[in-house]
Amino acid sequence: MDTNKKDSLALFRAFPELARKLDWLPLANLPTPVQQMNLLAEELDEDDLFIKRDDLSGEVYGGNKVRKLEFLLGEARARGADSVMTFGTAGSNHCLATAIYARSLGMEAISILSPQTNSASVGRNLLMGFHVGAELHHYHSEPAAQRGAAWQSARRLGAGKKAPHIIRRGGSSSLGTVGFVNAGLELAEQIKRGELPEPDLLYVAMGTMGTAVGLALGLAVANLRTKVVAVRVVDLRYGNEDAFHKLFDSTATLLNKLDENFPKLRWVDANVEFRHEQFGQKYALFTEAGMEAVSLLRSTEGIQLEGTYTGKAMAALIADSHAGNLEGRRVLFWNTYNSRPFPAEAMNRDYQKLPFPVQDYFEKPCQALDP
Repeated sequence: MDTNKKDSLALFRAFPELARKLDWLPLANLPTPVQQMNLLAEELDEDDLFIKRDDLSGEVYGGNKVRKLEFLLGEARARGADSVMTFGTAGSNHCLATAIYARSLGMEAISILSPQTNSASVGRNLLMGFHVGAELHHYHSEPAAQRGAAWQSARRLGAGKKAPHIIRRGGSSSLGTVGFVNAGLELAEQIKRGELPEPDLLYVAMGTMGTAVGLALGLAVANLRTKVVAVRVVDLRYGNEDAFHKLFDSTATLLNKLDENFPKLRWVDANVEFRHEQFGQKYALFTEAGMEAVSLLRSTEGIQLEGTYTGKAMAALIADSHAGNLEGRRVLFWNTYNSRPFPAEAMNRDYQKLPFPVQDYFEKPCQALDP
């Protein structure tokens, strides 16, 4: 690995021993920019609203997954893997990002998918995954998906191939979370350069938790007072405080073990507030508040969010503004959604060429709030 490229990460500049010991690939365009949201602030009658544009984190595909994949695919390549397998629902942004970047590295990508509420974005992600050559395997339930994953691995071994390198759902292992420890330190450097004031609050969608955990840990390492407002958008079995604490501790322990200069932090050092009220009835089912937030940011700042993750996180910010809770406070919204357009060639593919189990997403209606 080119040492100069490793020097591009705030984490490696702060802890050079980690640069020597962690496998990493330069996939993302970092640092991602910060911009002030003056029009949204005027609409909400607030003063200091900013947005971290992680939607621009990659040339082909942005969003929060690329930061994790720099480490996860770095490990896969270091272990000599020629394929990766990961998990998600039918429209999983994580599965798609993994496929795009794994295929760019010459690795096969296997997506183990389970059902989700339908929306137009599900079809787009499936088409894009198919376009980049991902194996799409859809199962009727998560237990069936787990059995299917074992069968797909056995099938490859039976054909004389290597077993696929496994990447956890959402990329939210301790190693994947390191990508957002770097993000927290990256933000600290942007504050030091005067690109934005130190935020009082940082709003972010919390799914499998790697993003929120990594940010909380990175900000603690940087000695920032910023509170992470983690807006839950998944079922409690995936996003809960106990699991957050365990992931925080395991990530901090990993980094301290690799570099003794990395602070010995534990979850009690995290400055985080958990928010549950924006989740709605179930995962990927849009809410009125979430879609109103999507519409408001698009009409004011021209930035696109979506209904599953970022719309609900923005809805929490807007609700707090209406309640008067943001008065006199500096607020940063972390945009985890990809804003890079998909090529027309991918979107114009015949969906009937896709595996039969996913064709239903193109034939049944989308949910009522899907614009």
